[in-house]
Amino acid sequence: MAMTMDFPVKDTNELNGISPRDEITFELVVCENDDWIENVRLVAHHVDTVTNNVFVFHTEDLELKPGELLPDGELTAEDGSKIRFSDFRGRALAFTFFFTRCPLPDFCPRMNLNFSETRQLLLANSAAPTNWEFLSVSFDPEADTPEALANYANFYRAGDASHWLFAVASTNVVASLAPRLDLMVVHQGVNISHNLRTVVLDAQGRIACQLDGNNWTPQQLAEAMLKAMAAK
Repeated sequence: MAMTMDFPVKDTNELNGISPRDEITFELVVCENDDWIENVRLVAHHVDTVTNNVFVFHTEDLELKPGELLPDGELTAEDGSKIRFSDFRGRALAFTFFFTRCPLPDFCPRMNLNFSETRQLLLANSAAPTNWEFLSVSFDPEADTPEALANYANFYRAGDASHWLFAVASTNVVASLAPRLDLMVVHQGVNISHNLRTVVLDAQGRIACQLDGNNWTPQQLAEAMLKAMAAK
């Protein structure tokens, strides 16, 4: 299915003459703490065919809007127990999607580092309420067993599991949630292509806001969480 992934370009001059929807090739470079694309080459320009016949197709917009209730779904937590999104009612909840085998520093690792920094901001704020939780949800049930999740979580939580839980969703749960959050997950052998979605729910389980991509900051998420905690 069609999907969008954002990549930083090392030399933006390589994009000269390239337009949206053009077909290109490129090389993806992955280092320990960074990734980018280079050697961008144009394959073909995209040209729309214009005729006297105009067809307009209307598709239902399934993506949830702020104020709408998140559909419930069952997850397997890092300790092997079964949990549901509804279990977090009464607390503001921020959740994001990842998989432990993700090789791109700007994707899953960055989401978890941002969660780590946001959690520290909230814990350090003595005036902040305490009715909040973070949830990192893997969409790779084949590899991300409870044991694998627990080991992975310890690296980012530095031995402190307060206010932050790791879990894995089944393929069916991901498939049901994906269109509601505009989440794209494509399994390609051992690799998974995906976009980035971070969602904040208020204490009633309603969408407070959604942060797309990886350009948001821990401060922005902390502010969104404080607003979600205060929502009536």
